[in-house]
Amino acid sequence: MRRFEFILYVFYYEVVFGFSVYGFGYFSSMPFTLLWSLILGAPAALILMNIKTKILPVVDGLLRVLYAIPFLVEYFIYMEFKELYDLNTIMNGAGGALTGFTSTIIGLIISPLGILHLILYSIPIAILIADVKRKKYDYTPPEKWFKTATAVTIPVALVVNIIIIACIPSARNIVGNEYNYPKAVQAFGYMEGTALDFKALLFGSGGDFQTVKNPVTHHTTAPDESKPGESDPGASQVPGMESGPAPTPTFAPEPQVMDINFTALSQKGGKVATLAQYCSNLEPTYTNKMTGKFKGKNLIMITAEAFTAEAIDPVLTPTLYRLATKGIQFTDSYVPATAGTTGGEFSHIFGLLPTSGGKSFTSMIDNGSTYFTMGQRLNAEGYYGQAFHNNDYKYYSRNKTHIKLGYSAGFMGIHNGMEQWVNWHQWPESDYDMFQGTCPLYINQDHFNVYYMSVSGHAGYTRAGNAMSKKHWDETASLDGKYSETVRAYKACNMDLDQGLKYVVDRLEELGKADDTVICLVADHFPYGLDPDASLGNMPKLSELYGYEVKNYIQRDHNRIIIWSGCLEKEDPIVVDTPTSSIDILPTLMNLFGIKYDSRLLPGRDVFSDSMPLAFNLNYDWKTDLGTYYSASGEFKPKDANTQIPDDYVKNVKSIVSNKIKYCRNLVGSDFIKQAVGDPNK
Repeated sequence: MRRFEFILYVFYYEVVFGFSVYGFGYFSSMPFTLLWSLILGAPAALILMNIKTKILPVVDGLLRVLYAIPFLVEYFIYMEFKELYDLNTIMNGAGGALTGFTSTIIGLIISPLGILHLILYSIPIAILIADVKRKKYDYTPPEKWFKTATAVTIPVALVVNIIIIACIPSARNIVGNEYNYPKAVQAFGYMEGTALDFKALLFGSGGDFQTVKNPVTHHTTAPDESKPGESDPGASQVPGMESGPAPTPTFAPEPQVMDINFTALSQKGGKVATLAQYCSNLEPTYTNKMTGKFKGKNLIMITAEAFTAEAIDPVLTPTLYRLATKGIQFTDSYVPATAGTTGGEFSHIFGLLPTSGGKSFTSMIDNGSTYFTMGQRLNAEGYYGQAFHNNDYKYYSRNKTHIKLGYSAGFMGIHNGMEQWVNWHQWPESDYDMFQGTCPLYINQDHFNVYYMSVSGHAGYTRAGNAMSKKHWDETASLDGKYSETVRAYKACNMDLDQGLKYVVDRLEELGKADDTVICLVADHFPYGLDPDASLGNMPKLSELYGYEVKNYIQRDHNRIIIWSGCLEKEDPIVVDTPTSSIDILPTLMNLFGIKYDSRLLPGRDVFSDSMPLAFNLNYDWKTDLGTYYSASGEFKPKDANTQIPDDYVKNVKSIVSNKIKYCRNLVGSDFIKQAVGDPNK
């Protein structure tokens, strides 16, 4: 009988994990975790029941350790990144993070919560050792009927689990059309969520594309008539913004499409055929008053580490404030946090959500699907291009991915050139040093197109432990007493990004190139390092920074997208007050630069088109100009009491979001883009 207790230890591991990550919200998943403790624990118990030698406690102890390790690994990942990482991300993305931030990981392990969890997960091992030492360990094998009963519990538990899911619509959706690993773990527990992740790896996930009976398009206020963003806890607001009328279109709109033979692609079978059929039924966006506005201009794209709207301050970060308020003003923008930094970069560069976690970037590269990147498209127009990062150039395998994004001069990080300007013996490294050192490499080119992945805003946020916070600490004296040390340290380290941008803008203005250069900046994710031990709904430092309690993903992921050019400062302000996300940046830039592309192949939108504004994440939460849908509760909250919601609106938008996520999931794992538009280098 004692060997059957192994199942209880598996359940214990799951309970510790569930309450640590979700608190009392874990109760709803306990029936599933109990069933999966039987499904996964019973096989180990059967192994122990059939061992008749003195090695039994050794095998027992080894199994207890092996079963505990995945829970601990996932928990420490969650402590650091505030996201649960699926198998793809752990194998292909988090590996670099976990080895690169060794000191950070060690710090988490030896933190009070880290030590507590090591103790909690060691209790079953301690019980085993104590039993052996006191000679109370039971070596007696159970009777045959008990072994048979234990074996039978496995299929019975599996069938019961399937029946329960079939009876609960929300559970069916997660297993089917709304599959998402973090969402599955929250609903079913770590074990079943991971089992579903294995299933997704082997057979795919997300169900079929859904039919939208009444497409929700072309019903919104056009950008020409946009108004300043309203005050909203989930909106990115920068004080001192002004608005004004936009110019009236003087041309006939044309569809943003390419000559793609969807019929031929539909005959190829597999994912390519599925994607071709889906895209062929989509309505494209059209050219508009902003099409080609930046044609021929230079481009500086920046993915800013852990940046958010509240890092912008008219006094402490005057350049960021200038770019945000004197460029195109995005007042309601979001950056979904998925797969950490590599996921944020992926969305910015490819205009897709990283549905394959940390593997998304390498999958697109390996499939030759880089045609729709600004690097490739401007390289095709003869631009000089280069990508930069002020950390190890091999981190997240950027030495293999970023050299294939179309930048003519390749990719530079520390240990392949950047170290001549950036001191890599401090952490984090300086964005200012990176901008100052690399700016001369491209600024005198006739046409340049460069990309930066910054690092100065990285956690942890302490005066002594963060080199950039320490560097700018005295400059934030005005914040003393207004914020905690953690939040003040966050604001201080972002001053290095601001001063780096000031250096670049000053050089552009000195050379008379500011009007002919565009700077596009977006975060990789929210500053999850502010609350190293907190879960969603319990993020006191992030809430302190934001000025409101962060209770859901929409609020957590609000941000500020920046698109600026010197020429915009001479015009009336352009305000985009509709919901916008990081996957909208690519189609918007292609429209602004007058680049020929097919809008049906990108799930984001050109924000100046009249297509439906839509920001969504992989948890199937979404926000439009009419309201916000929270997937966890199934609640749709209209924008205000006067907002009129069309019939079947929520149902249709849910289907649209599901289809877009399904599209991303299929696209990332296929060469559909290459098949559709050809060689990315042409």
